[in-house]
Amino acid sequence: MKLYHGSDIIVMKPQILAANRLLDFGEGFYTTTNYDQAVRWAEKVSLRRNSAVQYINMYELEFDEVKGLLTIVEFKKPDEDWLEFICACRSGKSVGIDYDIVIGPVADDNVYTAVKLFETGVLDKEETIKRLKVEELFDQVLFHSEKALTFCKYTNAVQIGGNENG
Repeated sequence: MKLYHGSDIIVMKPQILAANRLLDFGEGFYTTTNYDQAVRWAEKVSLRRNSAVQYINMYELEFDEVKGLLTIVEFKKPDEDWLEFICACRSGKSVGIDYDIVIGPVADDNVYTAVKLFETGVLDKEETIKRLKVEELFDQVLFHSEKALTFCKYTNAVQIGGNENG
């Protein structure tokens, strides 16, 4: 499986860093199988950090190899289980699952609005999921444990924007 990570730096050795905000699947190293999604992430990171450059870092994961070795949570679509999982992670609650990798749809800004409306009681689960199904959702692959990161093999990085010299 080819994976991408958008950033303002080259990340040859991924790490699990404590996030300064609550994310869809909790703390870890986020990647995607969608190159365009990684480009969007690189642009956002660059803006947030006021950086002059963006990179797409590329990795390989032998998914068939890790299936029997790691605990993997996979959400094929934005369903009730996915909604409950991301709501728990985004609120800082433990999801009660020890996992190494989480795979599933990205809750982008449009999705996040629906999730917030659900969390505040404006929408019920059924209406929230109905709204999520009309969105074009890209995937994300989160490496949640150090053990999982040992299977994430860096291949290369390409600069997609900006100027390394500032």
